[in-house]
Amino acid sequence: MGDSRKWTCEYCTYLNWPSAVKCTLCRAPKPLHIIPPETSSSRPDVSSSSSPLICDKTQVCENENNKPGASRWSCKSCTYLNWPKAINCMQCHSPKGGNIIANESGSPRSSTRRKPPTSPDSDKSRSRMMKWNCSACTYDNWPRSKKCVLCHTARDKIKTDAEQASTSSDYDDNKRNIGNGITKTSPTLPTPIGASGIQTIELAAAAGIASASSSGTTTTSSSSNYEEDKEHRRVKLRKRMRKSDWLFLNACIGVVDNDIQAVEAYLTSGGDPGRQLTQDEINLLNRTSAFDVGFTLVHLAIRFQREDLLSVLLTPDVASHALKRMPCHVSSDLATDIRRDIAVSLRQRKGDFPCCFVTDCVTFTLPVEIEDFPLPVRNQLFDEILDRDVQKELEQESHIINWSMELSERLGSRLYSLWNRTAGDCLLDSVLQATWGIFDQDNTLRRALSESLNEGAARFYVRWKDYETIQAENLEYSLDEEQWQQDWAIMLSLASQPGAPLEQTHIFALAHILRRPIIVYGVKFIKSFRGETLGYARFQGVYLPLLWEPGFCWKSPIALGYTRGHFSALVSMDTDTDSNLGAGAYVDSIDDVQVTYLPLTDNEGKLLPVHFIATPEVGTEERLYHDWMDCMVTEGGNLVAQQIIHKRKRPVQVSQMLEEWLERYRKMTRRQ
Repeated sequence: MGDSRKWTCEYCTYLNWPSAVKCTLCRAPKPLHIIPPETSSSRPDVSSSSSPLICDKTQVCENENNKPGASRWSCKSCTYLNWPKAINCMQCHSPKGGNIIANESGSPRSSTRRKPPTSPDSDKSRSRMMKWNCSACTYDNWPRSKKCVLCHTARDKIKTDAEQASTSSDYDDNKRNIGNGITKTSPTLPTPIGASGIQTIELAAAAGIASASSSGTTTTSSSSNYEEDKEHRRVKLRKRMRKSDWLFLNACIGVVDNDIQAVEAYLTSGGDPGRQLTQDEINLLNRTSAFDVGFTLVHLAIRFQREDLLSVLLTPDVASHALKRMPCHVSSDLATDIRRDIAVSLRQRKGDFPCCFVTDCVTFTLPVEIEDFPLPVRNQLFDEILDRDVQKELEQESHIINWSMELSERLGSRLYSLWNRTAGDCLLDSVLQATWGIFDQDNTLRRALSESLNEGAARFYVRWKDYETIQAENLEYSLDEEQWQQDWAIMLSLASQPGAPLEQTHIFALAHILRRPIIVYGVKFIKSFRGETLGYARFQGVYLPLLWEPGFCWKSPIALGYTRGHFSALVSMDTDTDSNLGAGAYVDSIDDVQVTYLPLTDNEGKLLPVHFIATPEVGTEERLYHDWMDCMVTEGGNLVAQQIIHKRKRPVQVSQMLEEWLERYRKMTRRQ
């Protein structure tokens, strides 16, 4: 029945079942020889056993260990009872030494206390079992950990035994001193490096925890308790923090240090620019002079005069998909000067039609230098300036723009949808983007719109009522005069309220303010988020300044895109004419003109409707096209309007704004 006996582990003396390959208690491997368990009766004679698993040396060791005079020695570190010939403790690997307890036969204990000899093997064993101290947050990690479990700092180079002992001694002394109300200065932390930026704040928070007791020397127990409570709160807060919280704190430091990448990381992850700092977060940042309770990223940008970040943070929906960086965001000062010039250039015509109008005809286009950038840089540029969702819906899903290969490819008239704010001012913003490349942040264009509709109501109201009456008759309903007056009052009210959504009448009035036609390429049906049709969208079509004389207006139109409740500017890209210039040759003025061909039909060949035409003008849409625009028919049979762009007449501020915006992507190209 030898196989049915349990075997004894050599390290912890635990009795394991015969089928166990490893010790159940300490997981040590099963020895080649089997030590029979001790019982109350006398143990069998091991020397007489003929089992092939028991070697002669083991038999001698067993016989010597079980002699009546043999006594086990107690480990001075863990009090484990080891066999007499064991050099190191089987439990904690400490060297043999210390008091010897009574032997198994009951002989008295020896009072001899010997100093354990220094052994290289024992030092290595002890070094392997010691935890390593994190240099950033002083947390004791297990030997197998390659990174700190608390702050994720990489493990430093393995220290020598003397350094390990010194560090452990200093750590124990520091804990005892904290308990006695005495503090020690913590060492200077190394500069953390993290790809995602999160580790920076984590280590800063860890530094705040580690230096909680380094503010000074105190001798009162109340001060010590306060520091311990403060440290405890910090630890609890750090355990409760999520990735978004670390990104927010890192963005706060990014604003202070003018690190735009940290702010981008927070915004692109869906972070709220209006999130406020709390007292606990300020304690983690450990820079009370820079942060105050209730501060947002905008407050910090104002305090530290980060105007480039401020313009981005004040733009609604800046965190959608990718961080948007328009030219007016990069050069906010130039954009302010442009808005000021537009306000100065506005005039109001005297007479029976006192409508506001601009004095310059400006058309915004994307610079041709974009094509010279590498593909990764070009894709990032388009992600930051274009509205990919609008471009996809108008171009691929509905085939409203760029549906003709002749126009978009051969004639170079591809249209790009610029990103725009999603507030109620999107129509006004898109108009200024299509002309000057800026947003209507000062409500300059809205004030001109409101003044024009109010001052010129005698002309606008008659044209509006006549057009709406035709639409009502087509739908077989009618309104009385009181209802017409109420609807018109609503139109005037919407025009004067910043952020209020605008209607077709306002586009018609904007065409008069710009003194040029406006072509809207939009969806025909308004759909819900589920794809359900909610109603008919009537924005698509051509808006002509019919209340002006044709000679007072420009024939070069601008293009806008309309999706569900949102307007976007549709612009083209410059064509490269340098190859036609020649070295120092005289250049005719025609080489400075670029033409973009805007289709006046949809992809099915139907003419776009002309809005706000009077009853006698119904059915004469094509004639109106030729009267108010430079129209032509292409070789493919497409009726188009020519958008004339004079490159050298572009305002200086717009050119400088585009140059500063392009410089960022040139730097990215040089770094690649």
